Amino acid sequence: METIIYKTKGPVGCLTLDRPEKYNAIDEKMVAELHRFWQDRMSDNNIRVIILDGGKAKGFCAGLDMKTFGPSLLNEMNPSESCHAQARLSRLLQAMRRAPQPIICCVHGAAAGLGFSLAMASDIRILAYDARFSAAYINIGLGGADMASSYFLPRLIGSGRANEFLLTGNWMSAKEAMDLGFASRLVSKEKLLDTAWEIAKTIADKDPMGVRMTKEVININIDAGGLEASLQMEDRNQMMIAFSKRIK
Repeated sequence: METIIYKTKGPVGCLTLDRPEKYNAIDEKMVAELHRFWQDRMSDNNIRVIILDGGKAKGFCAGLDMKTFGPSLLNEMNPSESCHAQARLSRLLQAMRRAPQPIICCVHGAAAGLGFSLAMASDIRILAYDARFSAAYINIGLGGADMASSYFLPRLIGSGRANEFLLTGNWMSAKEAMDLGFASRLVSKEKLLDTAWEIAKTIADKDPMGVRMTKEVININIDAGGLEASLQMEDRNQMMIAFSKRIK
């Protein structure tokens, strides 16, 4: 892989965006490699947790590469090609949610546009003091609701502030992100990965099926019709885990 780096240590995998000279901006090759990566995780029973980070780049991710992929998507492709490319980009976020492994995202510097969405699609967010976020879509003349931002952000911080960020494209600081409950840890950049590994090891030590089904039920119950539906999903999962142990 040319645009991402993947390393494993025991049951924990670390996925690093690796276009540091481009601020980890996402081009067509990175899209293809990320799709392949998340597809492989669906049948990966050895890795229980994924850590996602921005590596050596100045910031986590600048979003779509507006010097290569962006102009092609907006100006050069025919409508059918553009729709396909847009859907392929957005389905990266769905692939992250469908992955059975919890994803811990480490953010330093800027996470803009699709970079912001990668953080939103993760299960746990750890921020460096210089982390900042922007739903930059509206700043380039597009709608502010893109790449699952209108789904994730209101659920993470409430519609009031989410609406403001999506409509203005303004930056959300690390402090604001913590105050709004967007992230769970705020540490120095030097401690980002150490903190992520500490959390990942704690999760990896739990029952694998229990972890997988916890992520599943959290994601499903975000949209549950009510308490009854939520309880039914929790009850089903608990019984499946209990009976799987009895069968063994």
